[in-house]
Amino acid sequence: MKRKRKRLTIIAGGLTFLGAAAGLTFYALGEKSSYFYMPADLTTASIAPGQRIRLGGLVEEGSVERGSGTRVAFGVEDGAGKVKVVYDGILPDLFREGQGVVTEGTLGGDGVFVADSVLAKHDETYMPKEVADSLKAQGVWQPE
Repeated sequence: MKRKRKRLTIIAGGLTFLGAAAGLTFYALGEKSSYFYMPADLTTASIAPGQRIRLGGLVEEGSVERGSGTRVAFGVEDGAGKVKVVYDGILPDLFREGQGVVTEGTLGGDGVFVADSVLAKHDETYMPKEVADSLKAQGVWQPE
């Protein structure tokens, strides 16, 4: 094999390897992605059963119900819609009614969101950008 042909073969093999590695990486990341929704968005969204999503909004006043053990049920609202959330785990210290929250999990067929993680805002001025933008657009939340 000539030197030039050998070099082209090595370059083509390297590019094929890099292409396959990039394709597998994007496929794996696509499988792990979870889309962000507000409660009002869930009425129009077509979500497949078992699809992981993120739900964000404000914890509804008077909706927190503590069950046995670490089971908690609460409502998430955005002014235009409400969704009941069920979570079995330890809530963040800053979780309380009227505060911004982002939950991750799946939406059940009965319309109840089953969360496996709950994130609460961590200081007086922080709220996730997607939640803040949506709540501002609806006139529900104004930064302090």
